[in-house]
Amino acid sequence: MKQQVSLFTLTNAHSMNATITNLGGRVVSLVVPDKDGIPRDVVLGFENVEDYLPENHLSDFGAAIGRYANRLNNGLITIDGHTYQLPQNDGANCLHGGPDGWQYRMFNVESVSDNRLVLSLVSEDGDSGFPGNVCARVIYTLTDDNALDIQYEAVTDEPTVINMTNHSYFNLNGDASTDILNHLLTIDADRYTPIGETFIPTGELAPVEGTPMDFRQAKPIGRDIAADLEQLCIGHGYDHNWVLNTKGDDSRPCARLESPVTGIAMEVFTTEPGMQVYTGNFLNGTMLGKGGLAYQQRAAVCLETQKFPDSPNQHWPESNAFLRPGEAYRSHTKFRFSKQ
Repeated sequence: MKQQVSLFTLTNAHSMNATITNLGGRVVSLVVPDKDGIPRDVVLGFENVEDYLPENHLSDFGAAIGRYANRLNNGLITIDGHTYQLPQNDGANCLHGGPDGWQYRMFNVESVSDNRLVLSLVSEDGDSGFPGNVCARVIYTLTDDNALDIQYEAVTDEPTVINMTNHSYFNLNGDASTDILNHLLTIDADRYTPIGETFIPTGELAPVEGTPMDFRQAKPIGRDIAADLEQLCIGHGYDHNWVLNTKGDDSRPCARLESPVTGIAMEVFTTEPGMQVYTGNFLNGTMLGKGGLAYQQRAAVCLETQKFPDSPNQHWPESNAFLRPGEAYRSHTKFRFSKQ
């Protein structure tokens, strides 16, 4: 039976709620009380669920990304000596699984309760060029410690690659007409992966010390975003992967984001080795979001926990993106909110 586009609202005991659609497994809204108890929707998105359909908008707002989040160089992967050509939808690269990635797929609804939603998807062998039949699940739980907890699971019947993430665009001001340059960002990372002109990592794990890429102490996102650094010129701002010091320990926060306007703070926990920080560099006012608001550059920041970009072609031992039959892909990310 064909699945219909539906919305599901999860609630907790502390006036927080998350609305999620089975179209792309997207977080449509995430409402958090601010320092004065005023509810604030802290993610960008659209007013109507139909706006997430690819024929209406091509966007990644709030989506469960797969098979492979971020970029793959020249849209190529090689597994056991076999090379697979994937869609090239970002110049020569494959970005977020291609133009028919999971963000545009209808997920099956396995179960839903007041605070938990389980979605699943079958991606067949050859789907967008990727090998193997993959069965994936995304489990959203809204916890009573004010966290949106996301569990990812997948299995395959042939060797393949997988890298799932959530692509929510956060604005903790709760007002997307204001930018996120005032947000204080902390990242527990001593290194990042520099990129070349095509946004593919160079293979280097570069130190952040003494550069605008250093967020080991909290600082406003806007402090160094226009600094005279080639990496920021290439990315039109921050669009880079940080090598997390937490190294898969999801009991420790790997990042923290805070709005000085609303007092809303968000900590990120993950089992993943990396996190992409994207500062809405390519938002340009042409996309109308909630309330008919035109989303401008820097209207939000994405914190995408992940395997490093292009990992299958880079062969970083700390970022293995290969999945084989008999293995289980599991990934965990949690966004925990508090008031300052």
